Amino acid sequence: MSLNAIQVKPVSEEEEEEDGPSAQPDPNTSFPSLLHYRSGSGSTTPRSRQSSPGNSPRLGPTRFANSDTCDPQYTPLFWGFDKELKMQRRAKRKVGRAWYSRKRVKFVVGVIGLLVLFFLMNWVMLLRLQDHGLHSESGFSGNSSLASVSVTVREKWRKLGKEKKAQKGNYGRMLDLAAHALAEGLNKPEPKDLWLEPFVPASSWKPCADQRSWEPNEGKNGYILVTANGGMNQQRVAVCNAVAVARLLNSTLVVPKFLYSSIWRDVSQFGDIYQEEHFINYLTPDIRIVKELPKELQSLDLEAIGSVVTDADIPKEAKPSFYLKNIVPILLKNGIVHFLGFGHRLAFDPIPFQLQRLRCRCNFYALQFVPKIQEVGALLLRRLRQNEGHPGPLDRYLVGSYAKRIKKNKSHSKKASRYLALHLRFEIDMVAHSLCEFGGGEEERKELEAYREIHFPALTVLKKTTMLPTPAELREEGLCPLTPEEAVLMLAALGFNRKTHIFVAGSQLYGGRSRMNALTSLYPKLVTKENLLTPTELEPFMNFSSQLAALDFIGCTAADAFSMTDSGSQLSSLVSGYRIYYGGGRMPTIRPNKRRLASIFMKNSTIEWRVFEQRIRKAVRQTKHVQPRPKARSVYRYPRCDECMCNMTITT
Repeated sequence: MSLNAIQVKPVSEEEEEEDGPSAQPDPNTSFPSLLHYRSGSGSTTPRSRQSSPGNSPRLGPTRFANSDTCDPQYTPLFWGFDKELKMQRRAKRKVGRAWYSRKRVKFVVGVIGLLVLFFLMNWVMLLRLQDHGLHSESGFSGNSSLASVSVTVREKWRKLGKEKKAQKGNYGRMLDLAAHALAEGLNKPEPKDLWLEPFVPASSWKPCADQRSWEPNEGKNGYILVTANGGMNQQRVAVCNAVAVARLLNSTLVVPKFLYSSIWRDVSQFGDIYQEEHFINYLTPDIRIVKELPKELQSLDLEAIGSVVTDADIPKEAKPSFYLKNIVPILLKNGIVHFLGFGHRLAFDPIPFQLQRLRCRCNFYALQFVPKIQEVGALLLRRLRQNEGHPGPLDRYLVGSYAKRIKKNKSHSKKASRYLALHLRFEIDMVAHSLCEFGGGEEERKELEAYREIHFPALTVLKKTTMLPTPAELREEGLCPLTPEEAVLMLAALGFNRKTHIFVAGSQLYGGRSRMNALTSLYPKLVTKENLLTPTELEPFMNFSSQLAALDFIGCTAADAFSMTDSGSQLSSLVSGYRIYYGGGRMPTIRPNKRRLASIFMKNSTIEWRVFEQRIRKAVRQTKHVQPRPKARSVYRYPRCDECMCNMTITT
């Protein structure tokens, strides 16, 4: 290929920023034109017709280069001088040719180097694009020109760059610092308290909600139907509250039903998630439970007779006195009451001691997952620990008899791998309901507003008619869920090294796979249940979000350490409470104070990593205190109270 046949495609300013200033030659210069030397005056005369070199720094042949004969006007007087002049000219021409040849060789080598660099960069770009599923629609044919290929590559590389910017959101700088810190700390020991909680005060609390000191309830005042709304965890709370209300009202509880939700789109009922027989039998000493209504009541129009009670009729966290005053008369009149929704409709204080203990007994003992969930849950735990011989301390409470199968090959198994469970409550329903913003601009705002109009119409009306806090104010108050980027920065700052095995629950994140990239780039040993279980093993649970949530519940509860990202999440609350109740002071939970973290993350553009690390550790360490349940707080999340657990230090 001749040099005259090679041209370099011009590069725009935007492309030069992406590829770097040294990636391309001068965009306005072709290779042939570089071989032409111009005079200082800017003349475009061909080299053989340029003016004297005395006026130009140009070296090489002069305008006399083609004159090999003497002018006939020369006289013999000047022949000697002419001969010497010719010899000098020949010497100069030889030097010029040698110099020119060396420069040309260097130039050609430089050009070839630039071409190699150019093709190498394009090759790397193509590999990166393929990794992200960005394949050229037309492909690379043998007749494709270099220009067309480079245009296609650059356009897609620009799109990928925008996608990566969106992935990092507002934390690109901090994620880079975290990656550097994790790379440097590969061989450094983790902080001693990272996988521990304060053992002595925590271990003094022992489970005792299974202790009873009353006679069975005969349920003479009528029947209670409950159709619970929400996801699996909210429904679990509603079931235990219904058990307590049934005892309070001396009524018979019909096995609860679950309301179909347009958000969760799950038709699962109680018997698809929990063992009905165990539920009925375990609570028989407390209340009377039946699987269905008597036939004479099944044909009643409950709404017509005034027996349907919705969440609009009951204040949130209503006191027992409300039920005695308002619900007992309906029971005595119609013989039945149907609670529709029943989300958080029973207070935690004040409430009788034994009634509170009954709620704990229901949550920690009566609700056991069905065998198909337990079996796959046990399989999930074995793969999370990368062995089949080391059951965890909570396994038997979560997967029942399937925990015994983990012990079978104990003598042949290697040391169990510990893992951290992370619950990312960043699904679109949570993101939309929070009214916060997460760096997606106008497109994100429109998408979330459209989602609210469909699934949270009351919130949409409230937003239009009431002056609500701005997204910035909500974030300052710690009312926004942690983003995946914020969560992974918190873990890195706490000291979890790059080799940490992390199980992520709630993996259907808003933003899709791009949101997960921040996690996997820092922690490559990050998995979800979808990674660990085969499609065949997951197939029975597909399209049943509550049953899938049960697997997440098992994976999080049994973890060596658990980190929540949103304190208002029902799954996080139930998981942390379960770990307290059965953990014996050896199951640490990370409970970030989002308000404190927000003040730290607001300085992400200037704060140094060492300072960030210190402040995050201090903020999280302050939440590790072992304390009894605060007044009016959930016994499901804070079971360290006399109704649910016994403090052995006080007893002794």
